[in-house]
Formats: sequence, C-alpha cells, structure tokens
Amino acid sequence: MRVFLVAGEPSGDRLGGALMEGLKTLVPDVEFDGVGGPLMQAQGLSSRFPMSELSVMGLVEVLPKFFHLKRRISETAQAVLDTKPDVLITIDSPDFSLRVAKMVKANSKIRTVHYVAPSVWAWRPGRAGKMAKVIDHVLALLPFEPPYMERAGMECDFVGHPVVGEPIATPDEIAAFRHRFDLGNAPILLALPGSRRGEIERLAESFGGALRLFVDDHPNYRVVIPTVGATTDLINDLVPEWPGTPVVLDPRQVGAEQATADKRAAFGAADLALAASGTVSLELAAQNTPMVIAYKLNWLTQKMAERMVKLDTVTLVNLVSETRAVPECLLDDCQPQKIAEALRKVAGAPDAQQHAMNLTMDRLGRGGEAPGLRAARAVLNRMQPSNA
Repeated sequence: MRVFLVAGEPSGDRLGGALMEGLKTLVPDVEFDGVGGPLMQAQGLSSRFPMSELSVMGLVEVLPKFFHLKRRISETAQAVLDTKPDVLITIDSPDFSLRVAKMVKANSKIRTVHYVAPSVWAWRPGRAGKMAKVIDHVLALLPFEPPYMERAGMECDFVGHPVVGEPIATPDEIAAFRHRFDLGNAPILLALPGSRRGEIERLAESFGGALRLFVDDHPNYRVVIPTVGATTDLINDLVPEWPGTPVVLDPRQVGAEQATADKRAAFGAADLALAASGTVSLELAAQNTPMVIAYKLNWLTQKMAERMVKLDTVTLVNLVSETRAVPECLLDDCQPQKIAEALRKVAGAPDAQQHAMNLTMDRLGRGGEAPGLRAARAVLNRMQPSNA
C-alpha cells in the first residue's frame, strides 16, 4: 500500500504522525510519500520540502508568498499524479491541501481523504459543498461534525482527537522539569502565543502587556514559553522584556523525545495558561491546566471574519463541552488590560473549568482506541479495491 500525505503545520504533523503509526500497525508494508514535519518523518516520511513553508495563516500573510505557494501546490499535485498512490491524505491546511486535491481529482481517480473537517458549523458553510467535489472521505476530530460533511456528499468518520491518546505528565516528570529549569515551587504561567510567525508577531505585544499587569499582582509566578523550532528565535527576540524571568523551551537544544517530554511537563506543571486560539486549548484541557484564550487578526482578515463567523466562542473546550467555561479575549478585546483581568479571575478560581475540560476529553474519545489507529482503520475500511 502506498500513501501520499500532505501536512502544513505542527498540529497537522501531529495528526499525520499518529495516522502513519496506525497505518503501519494495520498494514506493515505500507509506504509513505509527501510533505510533513518531524513527527511524520519519524514514522518514515521523507518530506519533499520543509513543511514550514506552508505554515502561513491569514490573507495578509499569504499574499507575499502567493506565487511560491502556488508553485508548491502544482509540484505536490504533480508528485501525486506521478507516483499514483492508493490514497492521497491531506491534513488540515485547507487552502493548500484542497487545491492539491482539486488538481489530483481533475487528472486521476486517486482516492482523496481529508483529515480535519472544515469548521463549517462556525463560518462559511458553503465550503463543505465545494470540498465534496474533490474529497471522497473526511476524518473528523469533533463528534458533531460528520452530519455536516455527509449532507454535502462526503463519507465522514469521527475518529477522535489525538490529544486524548497523548500521555499525561507524571509527578516525577514535573519535578525533574522544575529542577532542570530552576523553577523551584513557584506557580507557573504558560504563555502560548501560537506556532506561526505571523500570529506570534501579532500577539506578542498584547501577551507581554497582559503578563506584566498580571505578574505585578502575582510576583511569585514564573512564565514558561514552549516553542516549536521554526519560531524559537522569534520568541527569544520578542520576550526579553516579559516579566516572570521567562523560560523559553527550545526544542532544538534537545532530541525530539526530550522536547516532547519537556512540553508535556510544562503543561502538567502549569497553574495557569494564556494561549492563542487553536488546538492548544485541548492540550491544556488534557493536562487539567486552566486557561485564558486570546487572539486577534490583521485588520483586513478580522473584518472578513466579523462578517462570516457565526459562533459566540472559538475555543474548542467551550464548543465540545457546550459550555463557556474558558474566558476569551478576541479581536478588539485582545488587549493587555482585558487579558490580565481574565487571568486574575481564572487564577482566583482555578477549578471552575474542571468540569468542562473533563467533559471535553470524554467526548473526544478518552479511554477508547487511539485516534491515530482509529483514523487509520477508517481510511482502510472506506477504501475500494482499486482507486488509481
């Protein structure tokens, strides 16, 4: 069996790595090709070009790289057509992935699978119909998504979210982490301004200002900032003035296994987190870390979002648990004073989010089959005898 995979950012790399591991369990002689990051490469993928080239979000950020991304789309689609895999699996990054799938479908009968359903329940519901023209099968992370995809004409399976299968930090790991970074018994505030350069640059000022206001009132707190290798230097440049004697976790200084363990221990040790909107809210919930979510967009992208978004919350913990337990400071409210006030409230009642976090993990498949294996099984079960 030959599988071509395309992932465009760290969260997609995590999904792809788990899916590949599941496929190897079910089909030991499976062969992989495509584009991915370190976790997918660890499962045997030789990436055709650095995944970081695709980690771009927002209209303003994409425009300067438009022609380069367009060339990569054509190159990737042609590679699929040349190698004739049994299945093309695109992972999130829909602006890139679905264009690749469109070119492949226009020139072949190769089966296409997209991992991560578009959030049509939140904005632009028409995307599902357009997607159905180029995608045969969708792997959904959230339990309420399959009906939206099926109504548009695609097969869809809820496969659970990989966060529920990831290990939880042990007390020994947390103690070792605190000792190695000289954190003592200080309360820890995680700062998580995103994994993409553009969002980090947008959020750094608001995050830094909010942290200064919060730490002024809570001087015992230490600030810890996990990073991905592609943005560590940017973080180091932006945070020297942040309070709490920040500890920046640089994955480049240790092996991949240790970097993962450090991040897990940081999440487990944290008393509080300030995070950008995204999958990270689920990672925090898995470790029972109370949080505040803050996010803003470039002006043009924000104005477009304000017209299209249909929900009163964007945080996955709130959506999956059907609560509004996690406070948000979004768009025009992403200001230091408002963020700091939200942090103070959460720090004063750290157990208030516990029920929502537990409910979220249960609904995402905690205690069941590993999501990567479940996704692999769904791919295989839906495949026809011949797709090329």
